[in-house]
Amino acid sequence: LERLAQWMSELKPNSGSNGGNRGLSSRAADLRRKQELAREEKARELFLKAVEEEENGAVYEAIKYYRRAMQIVPDIEFKINYSRSPDPDGGNDNDMDGEIEDLLAYFHQQLTLQDNSLKICVPEMEMTQMHISALPPEVLIYIFRWVVSSDLDLRALEQLSLVCRGFYICARDPEIWRSACLRVWGRSCTKLVPFNSWRDMFLERPRVRFDGVYISKTAYIRQGEESLDGFYRAWHQVEYYRYLRFFPDGQVMMLTTPEDPLVTVPRLRSRNTRVESIMCGHYRLSQDTDNQTKVFVVVSKRKEEKVAEYQRNSRFCRRNPAAPETEHSFHVGLQLSSGGRQSFNKLNWIHHSCHINYRSTGETVVTAFDLDQMYASFFFARVKSYTAFSERPL
Repeated sequence: LERLAQWMSELKPNSGSNGGNRGLSSRAADLRRKQELAREEKARELFLKAVEEEENGAVYEAIKYYRRAMQIVPDIEFKINYSRSPDPDGGNDNDMDGEIEDLLAYFHQQLTLQDNSLKICVPEMEMTQMHISALPPEVLIYIFRWVVSSDLDLRALEQLSLVCRGFYICARDPEIWRSACLRVWGRSCTKLVPFNSWRDMFLERPRVRFDGVYISKTAYIRQGEESLDGFYRAWHQVEYYRYLRFFPDGQVMMLTTPEDPLVTVPRLRSRNTRVESIMCGHYRLSQDTDNQTKVFVVVSKRKEEKVAEYQRNSRFCRRNPAAPETEHSFHVGLQLSSGGRQSFNKLNWIHHSCHINYRSTGETVVTAFDLDQMYASFFFARVKSYTAFSERPL
């Protein structure tokens, strides 16, 4: 018995130490798991921050956050769930969608009534000066027409509608969108069918855009003259651009130049530009039975440029300062299409000809050009400065 008791006493310390070792290992495993979760959570925050910076256009800041996140957890991209979690205060999504199916009618219901008068918006804080909500809706809509301006800057109107519910209602005023449609299509848009509203017609019906310029770049290789010793012949790479600027009143400007768009585009802001060799004219939209919208353009040089060029080329300009006897005009046919995310941003060539009118005889000679690879398509580029100022209301 004494030996058994001694043996049992020797076993107790060993069993206690083994249990302690198991406890220490479990605590170490829990600590490592917590550290891994902390690292993964930190990497997740950095990765989502990088995504947010990239969406805002800060690419370099996004790259820094991406690099830091992947240094912590290399495969963090595959461990993030991008699905949006349900809003605990939002209730059922289906009920909410059905409730605000017509957002405009929903905002109409949400407008507050104060002093028996309809308030477009309510100030968030007390103000000592007059708030814009004191203006009647007619005055606000007139201000919105100045925002749209004669340049048809409906993009600014859509941004203005994001301010509050009242501005959203004023920005959806049918008369504003109807006036814009009449400026673009004239009498051919008297009926809404098949569109649900004037706004839908302006956004979905094919049209040219006025808040920028259409640019076509052409490049080709031309063989040069042979050297004096006949040892080699140079080759030249030629690049030039064509620019088309449309205006809502039916006017158009066309320019062909080797200058880069960074130099040329700012000079096309005004229709009264003094750029040399620019041609001005008018255009019209046509939709055939094949549902293809075409743009027909007729441009020619300005009268003062014609007279100046004639006097430079004529040796008898001092004796005979009269206007030139011929008039040149260029007829261009283009097909409107959409490409990528933007709408109506591409123009394809379908026709190009030169009309020479002889004043003395009244005869007109037409020369049609063959459309080859030298006629590259026009692509639209939005220019913010074109709609930065408003000269006249819609």
